[in-house]
Amino acid sequence: MANFFRRRIAAKLSRTLQQHEDVFTPALSAVPVFKKQKTADFKLSINALRASGVLPSSGDVQLQAEDLAAQLKQDSVVENISADRGMINFTVNRRLFVEKMLEPLENQDDTKFGLNSELFNNLKRGTTLVEYSSPNIAKKFHAGHLRSTIIGNFIANLKQTLGNNVIRMNYLGDWGMQFGLLGAGFAQFGSQEKLKQNPLQHLFEVYVQVNKEAEHSEEVKQNARDFFRQLEQHDSHAVSLWQQFRDITVSEYQHIYKRLGVHFDIYSGESEHQGQAQEVVQQLRSGGLLKTSEKGTGVVDLSPDGDGSSVCTVLRSDGTTLYITRDLAAAVDRKQKYHFDEMIYVTDKSQATHFQQLFQILLAMGHPWAESCQHVPFGLVRGMKTRTGEVVFLEDVLDEARTRMLHNMSQSKTTKELDDPEATAEKVGISALIIQDFKGPLYSDYNFDWDRMLQAQGDTGVFLQYTHARLCSLIRRNIEMDAATFDPSLLLEQSSVTVLQHLLRYDEVLYQSAQDLQPKHLVNFLLKLCHLIATAHRELPVKGSPQEVAQARLRLFSRSCSVLANGMRILGITPVDKM
Repeated sequence: MANFFRRRIAAKLSRTLQQHEDVFTPALSAVPVFKKQKTADFKLSINALRASGVLPSSGDVQLQAEDLAAQLKQDSVVENISADRGMINFTVNRRLFVEKMLEPLENQDDTKFGLNSELFNNLKRGTTLVEYSSPNIAKKFHAGHLRSTIIGNFIANLKQTLGNNVIRMNYLGDWGMQFGLLGAGFAQFGSQEKLKQNPLQHLFEVYVQVNKEAEHSEEVKQNARDFFRQLEQHDSHAVSLWQQFRDITVSEYQHIYKRLGVHFDIYSGESEHQGQAQEVVQQLRSGGLLKTSEKGTGVVDLSPDGDGSSVCTVLRSDGTTLYITRDLAAAVDRKQKYHFDEMIYVTDKSQATHFQQLFQILLAMGHPWAESCQHVPFGLVRGMKTRTGEVVFLEDVLDEARTRMLHNMSQSKTTKELDDPEATAEKVGISALIIQDFKGPLYSDYNFDWDRMLQAQGDTGVFLQYTHARLCSLIRRNIEMDAATFDPSLLLEQSSVTVLQHLLRYDEVLYQSAQDLQPKHLVNFLLKLCHLIATAHRELPVKGSPQEVAQARLRLFSRSCSVLANGMRILGITPVDKM
């Protein structure tokens, strides 16, 4: 695989430049491929060698590249070495290249392809806690929560694939002043009968109604404050109503998560940390970090000069805690309970300041592990509406994706007879949602487009699923053929080599994704793989070819299929094998 060739090239460089092999591995990368165009397999950056002190930092880069290339000799592994634009390009022996890229893995487990790479040796290992989704109790799962859910799921899947022990946490917004409003609103507008019939819809209606009332009624605002204070004081009626709302909501959410193929190890919530939040307040006070503002609120001064120009409020004037106070308590509690090595929060970019303040206060409290906490921010989705054009709940979006996909499949001439067309349409529709979301940088806002998202042609989740299903069909039709036995010299056509050159980059793409936690690298890799497979499928038929040729080609398509499926699963997509 890529490892084998990287090590051989690094060993050649090590002998020539009298440096340890490990120095050269980070400077070596697979060359991105282009259809119909021959390229080298690996390139070495001269600038990277200059930056690490292996080569002098002065002088002409191209001349350094040409000089080093001239010193390196070809051998049975590397058959061509050339210098171009400050890079040294290496082309490896073609037959050996095909053999190594397609050799059966131990126990025939193709899910391990690319995962034994030395590139991953310097990644942070250990326990990773990922907090994502985190919707508010007593509100329907809004489409805006989709991004946190699928991005967090991708990060958790990626970390787990690369060998981390991952804890998936859903930190529910189940405390705070909105419950004061909801409690006061339910007393005024709520109905236990309607709550049984359509629980979240009824709670949503009550919440909307009481918010409208609160805009011009001081009495309603006071009732909300009173109800929340009763909650914080553990009043039995208030706690009972709150518990009912929480149980209803979690049950409804779990149904949606199941549809998305998302699971959590822990359902936590702000409510669990109300007592600990008061302890945090005491710690801040005893550490001299808590100040009282002119309004009577409790604040922590985060200004560099301590002049009060930047403060964070952690306590209301009536002594009740805020969201950040409970987040501080939650972070401390998680470190004690789970001993994480890193903690990742996945929320929209409007909360960036909140997390900066959270990490700053934790450090000021004497918790150095706050340095290993990270916020992954994301932008907004614009224009996500169903045909009715009303407030969009995620369930409506999933229903609509399934319905539209089912319609598209019924119109397609290539759609196979399926045992459960609705289940397939659901999986493909969710794939389309995920790929549209993941194609660009997470921080960017993007415009939701139903028609573009569900196209079978072009760079979509539907195209990914179609390619995977087509490969599965090819493998099923040739199930009696032993694809593990193959002659590498029968796979030297350019379209075959180009697919394998692209697969060389799989470990680099996973490494890049692990560095910045952006799914776009993997998405673009898989989409390009699908385009290259389409060309190879056209030019390298299995049916009608001599058996040895057919076996070799089937091995190429089997390895491509497994890499495609593995990558899709990391993204949180369930591959379908028929479409």
